[in-house]
Amino acid sequence: MAADPDRSTRPPHSPQPPGTPRWTAMFYDPLSASWHCAAESPDRTPVVYAIGEMTQTRRAKGGEVTVALWGPGGGGWQRFDLTAANAVAPLAPEPAAPPTAGESAPPGHARHAERLEDRRHQVLVAGLNKAGLHDLGADDEAAVRTLVDRVDETTLRRVAHWMALAGRPVE
Repeated sequence: MAADPDRSTRPPHSPQPPGTPRWTAMFYDPLSASWHCAAESPDRTPVVYAIGEMTQTRRAKGGEVTVALWGPGGGGWQRFDLTAANAVAPLAPEPAAPPTAGESAPPGHARHAERLEDRRHQVLVAGLNKAGLHDLGADDEAAVRTLVDRVDETTLRRVAHWMALAGRPVE
């Protein structure tokens, strides 16, 4: 019988974390071929936020991310599917606004503008993370870039706030 060619590249299912049920993020480490607890809390929100931050960091370094979210359910441990809950439909990126001809910036202005742009990007991505949208694709990143380029920081903070509220568990 022939072996499944994808079997060697697919990680095994995440093991159940030890101890009493709480919200736990398990990350797969392909180098050691094992799962590690990366974040845990009695509340879901900080764990989902940590998943988003760790996913971004690992992807920025060119790594693949495999994560499992475990939490309390039915009196014991329950594994929650992040893929179905956080799937984002691909968006067609809009063309960027053309730069205005003849603009000249004072010295140091470019560095200041870059820092502001980075901060706006951080605010928007943090809002997406709080909403549980941590596994962003290239189209999603293009959409974030478009918003960062076109929207002021105050508006982005308001949008991030709305996303954080949308990411709260329903009680």
